[in-house]
Amino acid sequence: MEGTIGHSEEVPLPVSLDIPMDAPIDPTHHFDLQVPPSQIPPELTEDTSPDTATSESSSLKRPKPHDEAEEGWETVDRRSTKKSKKEKKEKKVPAPKSNNYPSITFNYNAKLQSKIALDSLRNLILYIFAEGVAPQWVSVSQRPQFRKIVAIMVPGLEEAMFKQDVDFATYNDQPLDGVQKNRVITAPDDYYPRLLKKEELPEILKDFADMFPHLWPVKTPGNEKYGTIRSPLGTMLTAPTEKTKEEKSHRGIQPAKEPKGWKDERTRITEFLTMPEDFLANGYVLHPASIPVERRKNFQDLDGWVHSNVWSLDDGDVPEEEIQQGSITAGREILALDCEMCVTGPEEYSLTRVSLISWDGTVVLDELVKPDKPIIDYVTRFSGITEQMLAPVTTTLRDIQAKLLEILHPRTILVGHSLESDMKALQLTHPFVVDTAILFPHNRGPPLKNSLKFLSQRFLKREIQKGVAGHDSIEDAKACLDLVKQKCEKGKAWGNHEAQGENLFRRLTRTGKAYRANGGAEAKGGVNVGKTSAMIDWGDPMKGAGAASTYPIGCKSDDEVVEAIIRAVGGDPLAEEIPFGGVDFVFARFRELEAFQGWWNRNSDLLPPDLSSMSLETCVQNLTRRVKQVYDALPPCTGFVVFSGSGDPREMARLQAMQAQFKKEYNAPGCNWDELSVKWTDTEDQALRKAVGVARNGIGFIGVK
Repeated sequence: MEGTIGHSEEVPLPVSLDIPMDAPIDPTHHFDLQVPPSQIPPELTEDTSPDTATSESSSLKRPKPHDEAEEGWETVDRRSTKKSKKEKKEKKVPAPKSNNYPSITFNYNAKLQSKIALDSLRNLILYIFAEGVAPQWVSVSQRPQFRKIVAIMVPGLEEAMFKQDVDFATYNDQPLDGVQKNRVITAPDDYYPRLLKKEELPEILKDFADMFPHLWPVKTPGNEKYGTIRSPLGTMLTAPTEKTKEEKSHRGIQPAKEPKGWKDERTRITEFLTMPEDFLANGYVLHPASIPVERRKNFQDLDGWVHSNVWSLDDGDVPEEEIQQGSITAGREILALDCEMCVTGPEEYSLTRVSLISWDGTVVLDELVKPDKPIIDYVTRFSGITEQMLAPVTTTLRDIQAKLLEILHPRTILVGHSLESDMKALQLTHPFVVDTAILFPHNRGPPLKNSLKFLSQRFLKREIQKGVAGHDSIEDAKACLDLVKQKCEKGKAWGNHEAQGENLFRRLTRTGKAYRANGGAEAKGGVNVGKTSAMIDWGDPMKGAGAASTYPIGCKSDDEVVEAIIRAVGGDPLAEEIPFGGVDFVFARFRELEAFQGWWNRNSDLLPPDLSSMSLETCVQNLTRRVKQVYDALPPCTGFVVFSGSGDPREMARLQAMQAQFKKEYNAPGCNWDELSVKWTDTEDQALRKAVGVARNGIGFIGVK
């Protein structure tokens, strides 16, 4: 039979087959080698391959020795149907204290220049689980071996609680004077962590030494000069905006780019009007229309000031039938305003030029103004105004006020940058204002503001205020107008996303990495897989950043928080909601100590629990028990972070409320210093700075289970 081994005389096996190399090969051709059966090893006469029992196509010879000729020889790569033993074998968890076990250690030879910031804890999580930058303050070994990370925020936990001789019965007896020296052990210039030793800790906190090697002093982002701190929770749950390779290599101001998945949302300009509360926070003098009706009876403009002819905020509303479909001006007249000033006294600035342009860029008003007082400094490098320019000018501030009162009406919206300065120079109030300094917030938050020059470069790719000739008020007004137009076209989030960054849960979902140790052979070298997460907090986590987590879990007590953490780490027994094996990252918050210490934010919708029958010692003891319970339930190779978020914020909050009340009364038209309910002097200002310093002193603990 053709294609089979024939029975014939003994014929020597050919040394080679003479096949032309350039000849086409017929895959169905069979070579009759005429090998006698006596030369065929007996083991080849039967198919004894164990693989043929499951797959006939996994052998290099024919499936059966006497198949039909037309079937031909088959060559099949075994690797296509069988996985290697290495691929099948799951990676084992490394033995504790082995070289492969993950760790986070502090190098005492490291030279810290400052206390680690709260951002550093967040960035540590990003480094381990995503594309973060390697920390310089600790050494992370065997990063691919980390299976999970659990971070718990514990407001109310203070460094002084970990003193060996602490007396919890009298701990809170010291009055809040903005110093509170006994609450902080480390000196202001002591940046290094404190080694935790059981024999040097209070009895109820000794378990912390079993879980963590060090107590870290952690600085909450803030600014003593401006009397503010940033939200600790917001700081931890907001990842910084990622920079592209081009942005990292390019120096200077980078043009703004749309984030991934960005969609423009065309928005009317009326959505960006400055609210009365924003007027006060940004130093504006209130227009009478922004003052409650009951307080307008005795209203009187400040000396020399005038206000536009608007009685009520409703006067500016335009009926929908009068608004052109799709119009972002909403039927309003938009005028961009910019002024130039000179110095006429100590911290006193007077108007020297005023410019007003319309929505289409037409110049409505552009005039030089002669101040009533002698000019001390023309500040030409900024204003562009010289003595020669003002020499022939006779126009006064009163003339400009009269012209503006004719131009402005209830449907007029003024656009500008830090308009409170321009309005003070004009000694004019108007209730409808769009301020680009508020629309495009500074990435470090108020009271810091971006300059118009920066915003123009960043969002308009335009250079303004160049050279030594000073500013051009027409140029500046057009820049403000174009910024507002861009904001209206792109939506409310445009310009804010840079200050807000990206939700931490969303970042981990988008860029989370797995390695061979926790993702199999396919993840060798690191691959993007997306990390699952859980946000566990009192109340409803869906109302905040937790909405972006994979599994937001609301609780009503710290004991429920513990149960939820253990559930999130291990998963549901039957994978009812959380898959067996749990999530990769858990963020939770204990709040009973916060409530006991009086740190609870009373402005929140959630009321604090009643802990009046509990002592501070019991509250701290319960906290230690819960942290230890979570630690014991964690699987091996789990990063564990516990942090306070901040120091005591109570005195800071009291002084901030006092300052806000003072600004509200002081900026109200017709205010009298002697009639103010609160006074804000240098004494109060210094006290606020000290209180902010206290509130910024938090603590943290970092370990690996």
